[in-house]
Amino acid sequence: MRRKILFGMIGGAVFLIIGFILGLITGINIGGNYFTDFEFGGVRGYEAAGKIGGVSGAVLGTAVGVLLGVKLAGRSGK
Repeated sequence: MRRKILFGMIGGAVFLIIGFILGLITGINIGGNYFTDFEFGGVRGYEAAGKIGGVSGAVLGTAVGVLLGVKLAGRSGK
């Protein structure tokens, strides 16, 4: 049981960073090219879309990382 929790936490942390970076880059790209007049949180254009992309990427990345970490811990030898 401890192994699943540990692997889930490590997977969540690693994928949080990866998801944040990929979401940030995707948001900046979309905001800079297509939604130049979009406003969120006091910023506009690529900065606003980058904020949203970074947060959503971090949330999705954490969820995927936890699930993969727990699944990997279940497959490991006991």
